[in-house]
Amino acid sequence: MKYKQIYTNNIVNDFKIINFISIHKKQNISKLMLWVIIAIIPGIVCQIYFFGNGIIYQILLSIITAFICESIALALRKLSIINHLKDNSALVTALLLAISIPPLSPWWLVTLGTIFAILIAKHIYGGLGQNPFNPAMIGYVAILISFPIQMTNWLPQIKLKSISTNALTDIHIIFNNNTISDIILDKLTSNFDSVTQPTPLCEFKDDLLTNSINKILKISIKKDLINNINWKLVNIAYLFGGIIMLNRKIISWQIPIAFLTTLFSFSLISWLIMPLKYASPIIHLFSGATMIGAFFISTDPVTSATTPRGQLIYGAIVGSLIWIIRTYGSYPDAVAFAVLLGNITVPIIDYYNKPRIYGYK
Repeated sequence: MKYKQIYTNNIVNDFKIINFISIHKKQNISKLMLWVIIAIIPGIVCQIYFFGNGIIYQILLSIITAFICESIALALRKLSIINHLKDNSALVTALLLAISIPPLSPWWLVTLGTIFAILIAKHIYGGLGQNPFNPAMIGYVAILISFPIQMTNWLPQIKLKSISTNALTDIHIIFNNNTISDIILDKLTSNFDSVTQPTPLCEFKDDLLTNSINKILKISIKKDLINNINWKLVNIAYLFGGIIMLNRKIISWQIPIAFLTTLFSFSLISWLIMPLKYASPIIHLFSGATMIGAFFISTDPVTSATTPRGQLIYGAIVGSLIWIIRTYGSYPDAVAFAVLLGNITVPIIDYYNKPRIYGYK
């Protein structure tokens, strides 16, 4: 919140009194969410380039589902549908969830995730401002745990040009549960030599199990330079969007800086100690959902810490949890789990980091 101070002078019994009147600068939830949407566009465009038009269809499907669920919940709660839809919070939730789901996933996957995010994670707690957990990440984790195969099937659609797919083909694949053609599906699942997981960290783990220790470093470097460049550029695009939000003061710097610094430190120390066992800091920082998690997910003002010191602690917790889950966990990426676990700690963080009351030492 930004305030402008206006000084008014009053003379009372020869004493000069200066009054501070704080006038709120025009800024509302709708405008804040709109800037989040603008900042996320570069990353979405980059994802569409590397992974195809399926991203667009999933975004549209998620937005439509979110608006329907939001309208139903508001109607049941006897609240103004139009006024609450204007705050753009449901739109942001739909965007964050849609871009986290692999393209060409069945239509019901993104629909279920969005329904869970809006109705369960948001409105069951009382709506915007009352939810203790990030709604998009609740929806993501719910379908990740329920449908792990579909949620880890990231196919680099830029390769689909070799089998002459088009927009209509993508729609058929999404809305026919990936059964448009046995020939196309065989090519989709067998003719790729690029990333097929949400993060290259899974490939690094697979290399540890399937290759000799002397070949791991060579294989990982080759994949890092050739096959995973798409995820690096996607993360750079989201980093650019995060800088836009920092410049516009939509988010504070404490959470993303603490998030990225902690993740970098943990991964650097482990990589320096055992480079053949642990992924490098570059892989951690520019793989999967690292940048979108640092700037767009963990900075949710409702579910993150409120004070500057608390935000530093919260960001450090999320960053460290990401490294731990990625390194020792079984799921390919860890941003959603780390953010939700971080959300649990927010009440404690805020309780022990209350700002000092003015007038007390």
